[in-house]
Amino acid sequence: MRAEADPPRPVLDVSVTPMRRKHVREVLSIERRVYPRPWSAALFFSEISQRKTRHYVVAIVHKEVAGYGGLMVHEDEGHITTIAVAPELQHEGIGTRLMLDLMEAARERDARTVALEVRVANWPAQRLYSWFGFRPVGVRKNYYAETGEDALVMWVDDIAGEEITARLARIKDSIDA
Repeated sequence: MRAEADPPRPVLDVSVTPMRRKHVREVLSIERRVYPRPWSAALFFSEISQRKTRHYVVAIVHKEVAGYGGLMVHEDEGHITTIAVAPELQHEGIGTRLMLDLMEAARERDARTVALEVRVANWPAQRLYSWFGFRPVGVRKNYYAETGEDALVMWVDDIAGEEITARLARIKDSIDA
């Protein structure tokens, strides 16, 4: 039996690769199914063009985009700007692979901390983020204008330190097993 704090073991063959313009159509299809107020193609094109401060990736399963994620780094602070998995493929370890890639990218870009916002009612996502060392640090009231929902702000410190390094190694080992 798996320990409560372990991420799900992936069962699909997933590859994570940089997001390119050719992926945006499939990304938008997922975006529209998961978010009440989806980003536009223009916004994704803008984000992926800012390679110095942004890192956007897609998860590919059976030659199709199954999920995507984005990271912005400013000075020593990282921010997960977006992450989503196609509804029919959620809970298959795809989000774990995306998060691992985003955290590794933040470390490579010398970020010391990473933050994100998540809907207060999205417990599965909060649990995923906690596996990566994120902890709640505050609430943004009415953050999601389309629903009036609050956002839980989650944060992880010292991402190059021993604790997070060991945590990321355990997660990587669990998905490579």
